[in-house]
Amino acid sequence: MIDIHSHLLPGIDDGAQTLDESLALARAAVAAGITMSVMTPHVHPGRYDNSLASIRASLAAFRHELAVRRIPLALRLGAEVRISSDIMQMVEKAEVPYLGVCEGYSVVLLEFPHGQLMVGAEKLFEWLLARRIRPLIAHPERNKEVVRNVEKIRPYVAMGCLLQLTGASIIGRFGKPMQRCAMALLERGWVAAVATDAHDLVHRPPNLDVARDALTAMGGEEWARTMTEHGPAHLLGGP
Repeated sequence: MIDIHSHLLPGIDDGAQTLDESLALARAAVAAGITMSVMTPHVHPGRYDNSLASIRASLAAFRHELAVRRIPLALRLGAEVRISSDIMQMVEKAEVPYLGVCEGYSVVLLEFPHGQLMVGAEKLFEWLLARRIRPLIAHPERNKEVVRNVEKIRPYVAMGCLLQLTGASIIGRFGKPMQRCAMALLERGWVAAVATDAHDLVHRPPNLDVARDALTAMGGEEWARTMTEHGPAHLLGGP
C-alpha cells in the first residue's frame, strides 16, 4: 500500500518528535503492509515554518537512517499545506512541495482549518487550477462544517478538487459523526485516496491495513486496493 499523508519526519511538526519515534513509525508502517510513505509535514506559516528546502533535507536524512537500519519503506516528498493566501506566493516562487504530477496537474495536499471551510477558498482553488495545480483536500471528514453537512464539500469536488480521507475515520477512531461523514463521502464517489495521517503509535498510528480491511468489507477487495494502492499511485504520477 501507499500512504500519501504521514508525519514521520522527526521534530519538524506535531508528528514524530525524535528519530526513535520516526523509526518506530516506519517499522509499524511496514508491518501494516505500507511499502511507500509520502512525508507530508505541516507547512503552516507562523506555526510550522517548514519549507521545500527544509523538508528535502529532513527527508534525505531520514531516508539515510532507514537505509542504515534496512527498514524497507520507500519515502516520497510532500507537505500538508494550510490553506491561506501564502500559497500564491509559494507557487510563484516555486516553493510548493507537490506530491507528484497527475494527468498534467501538480498535486498539492491542502488542509482547511478543522472548524470551517474558509471563505474565499474557492477563489484560491480556481487560481491554482488555472495554473495546472490540483488541490487534494486532506481529511475533509474531520472538518466540523463538513461533518454537519457533507454537501458543503460538493462545490470543491465539482470544480476539480480531490479528497483524501483518513483511514482512522473510516473505522470510527475519531468518533461516530466523522465516521458517518467519511462513509457519506465514500458513497458519493468523491474520494481519491485513503491515508493514515500518522503522527504517533498510540493515538494516530500508520494502520492502513485496518482501514483497507474495512474498505474491503464495504466494497470489495479491488475497491479497497483502489483507495490504498492504485489511487495513491496515480496521484503521485504512476499509471
